Amino acid sequence: MLEKVIVVFHLLGALGVVALVLLQQGKGADAGASFGAGASNTVFGSQGSSTFLSKFTAILAAGFFITSLGLGYFAKEKAQELTQVGLPDPAVIEAPRQKPAADDVPVLEGQKAEVNSTDVPAAQEQK
Repeated sequence: MLEKVIVVFHLLGALGVVALVLLQQGKGADAGASFGAGASNTVFGSQGSSTFLSKFTAILAAGFFITSLGLGYFAKEKAQELTQVGLPDPAVIEAPRQKPAADDVPVLEGQKAEVNSTDVPAAQEQK
């Protein structure tokens, strides 16, 4: 339940950060304001929008990082639960395959098994 709440806040925070970053003006927009353009058309005044939006963006970004850490913690806990359930060890799954012995090679009906004399020690002794 708590994980779902954190996911919702994480998504809302991500969308909020994206929206606030897109709303802010870049540093190049100040050049137009020096010629008298743009200062009268802003909602928060000439200087107020950048400080308000930048502070709110920083708060949302900090919340986004905190929810990211929380989701990472929940993922670690789930991984530990799965290993305790009895999933096999990855080292066992990735064990190297050994070359089969000459006796282990299957022979189809009606075919002779061709064995190289260098592969079988008993064949070397008979020569």
